[in-house]
Amino acid sequence: MKKLRARLKLWLSTKNAEGVFGDGKWRLLKAIETEGSLKAASKKLHISYRKAWGDLNKAEDALNTALIDKQRGGNMGGRTDLTTQGKKWVKAYTKFRDDIEKAMEKAYKKHIEELAK
Repeated sequence: MKKLRARLKLWLSTKNAEGVFGDGKWRLLKAIETEGSLKAASKKLHISYRKAWGDLNKAEDALNTALIDKQRGGNMGGRTDLTTQGKKWVKAYTKFRDDIEKAMEKAYKKHIEELAK
């Protein structure tokens, strides 16, 4: 048997909306932060610009906060930056996800690791 490992896909939902924030939107915000634009971030993540824009609008609506600040083109081209709240969401979700991964690894070692040898 090949070595198994635990994996997870994590997201947050509200009573009225599924997938408000999760791994996909977290990765998208991190890519925007490094790439400097929504277009470049969506290209890097191999998702359409339209999907990226729609996902961010869904998150912003459900969270009732702006996550990005878009500045339209012009001579120098457009730019997208994370708002202060966007940066806080990336930081908090990163820590939250790290905690969940540590708990998952502990549970894996406790319940599954011996079976997978």
